[in-house]
Amino acid sequence: CWEVRKRNSSEWCRFVRSNPDCRLEGGFLDYLQGVFCVFPPRLLPLAVTLYPPRSRSSPVTPLRLLCPSSFCPNLSAISTNLKLSHNVAVFSLTSPLHGVTFLAFGNGAPDVFSAVVAFSDPRTAGLAIGAIFGAGVFVTTVVAGGIALVKPFTAASRPFLRDVIFYMVAVFLTFMTLKSGNPRAPTAGTTVRPSWWARGWHRSVPRDHWGDLGTPRLVLRVWPSPRAGSATSPLPGEEYRPLLPSRETSVRILTTALSPLDYRKWRRKPWYWRVFKVFKVPVELVLLLTVPVVDPDKDDLNWKRPLNCLHVLTSPLLCVLTLKSGTYGLYQIQGVFPVWGLITLVGSVLAIIIFITTSNEEPPKYHCVFAFLGFLASAMWINAAATELVNILRTLGIIFQLSNTVLGLTLLAWGNSIGDTFSDLTMARQGYPRMAFSACFGGIIFNILVGVGLGCLLQMTSSQLVVKLEPDSLLVWILAGALGLSLVFSFVSVPAQCFQLGKAYGVCLILYYLAFLCVALLTEFRVIRLSAV
Repeated sequence: CWEVRKRNSSEWCRFVRSNPDCRLEGGFLDYLQGVFCVFPPRLLPLAVTLYPPRSRSSPVTPLRLLCPSSFCPNLSAISTNLKLSHNVAVFSLTSPLHGVTFLAFGNGAPDVFSAVVAFSDPRTAGLAIGAIFGAGVFVTTVVAGGIALVKPFTAASRPFLRDVIFYMVAVFLTFMTLKSGNPRAPTAGTTVRPSWWARGWHRSVPRDHWGDLGTPRLVLRVWPSPRAGSATSPLPGEEYRPLLPSRETSVRILTTALSPLDYRKWRRKPWYWRVFKVFKVPVELVLLLTVPVVDPDKDDLNWKRPLNCLHVLTSPLLCVLTLKSGTYGLYQIQGVFPVWGLITLVGSVLAIIIFITTSNEEPPKYHCVFAFLGFLASAMWINAAATELVNILRTLGIIFQLSNTVLGLTLLAWGNSIGDTFSDLTMARQGYPRMAFSACFGGIIFNILVGVGLGCLLQMTSSQLVVKLEPDSLLVWILAGALGLSLVFSFVSVPAQCFQLGKAYGVCLILYYLAFLCVALLTEFRVIRLSAV
């Protein structure tokens, strides 16, 4: 499909429609046909300016909104109901199950889903490779260096050395698996257990929950219920509740639950926050309508009877209409009745039964089922958004004649790492630089191993046990080498400084990333190349 720009502009549309390599798999919109067929050739710059960037905001927003608001609370509720190593208030990362499965998967969901979707097609595997290694270089240099610049500190020796060693082993195994271009089944699912995978949950950990060696422990606050007779401080927002309890009607509960705006917060926020909020409101409203959330931190577990009854209808519809871009949902049973119609009938009946047999004040005993339903709906939303994002990046690569690898190490890596950057720097400013620094080296191991392993496994079939990849050899070598060198630099320089990290260390890391980015871009534009490549 890359040959389209080399042809006459009058043949672009016909070439895109007739070439099988130009088909975008798994998405709802065909961005290539939108750019090359909807707009005339002379308006291609306008199409590039308006079409893909404007569409790119829609898949990125659900990716970032779902994890903190829906995906992670439901994962926490599931782990609570399954009684997985639950110790009331503190989850230590030495607990083998929470740190390496539920919470890690929740916080790394956007990165993992993007990698899995990209690996599912050999044509876009370079996106995943670039994003995984590019994000690794970015986080271990720019983010780690920024933490040292913002708040010089003393790193914890043993946890740091352990995390870096595990990281280097993970990078080596991943690169050796991918460098041949055809990883096989026994090596695609390699896993290594890191010590800090649940990176997003470190934001509320006080110093008194640190381990003896300075290792931060994962804290998840479980607020006791007032009905159990315990005196607790009010939750955020409870000061606005009336002192005397009052019965709310179902209509009011539904309208309040579906309102994505907090008017008190709206008045306090600056104008740019309000502008950004206006763009997020439609997406938040759709997510509220389709994704149930069971929150263990709330007394009523976030039970909203009218909205949860509506979720019984909308969540299954969402799953069946987003799976394989709606192929299964639009399937006609016996050529007469569509699957989505059957789901609507069954969901409506179940919603009516639940509404009749429950009350607004007390969640039912089977309320935990909504956590599993919300987990599934969140996963389908994230998968659909990641698919659209990968298709958009592939479209941009074809238009600008850029490889998938360089798009992955720049746009996709930066987009996936922006949340970690702000959260880690904020944590450092609040006086927890150790915690943020530890997250830089431990958090991304989960994305590398699970993203690559799961993506390769899903591409395999019973008749084909070899994954087909199309990596860009020289750029992949530069990526892996840059990530390995950054880890070796930290592994040597941090102990050499007696684990006292200051501004000089931060400046060196940031300059290293800028040098790496220049070399990668020069390689992409063939300024740097090998005669044998």
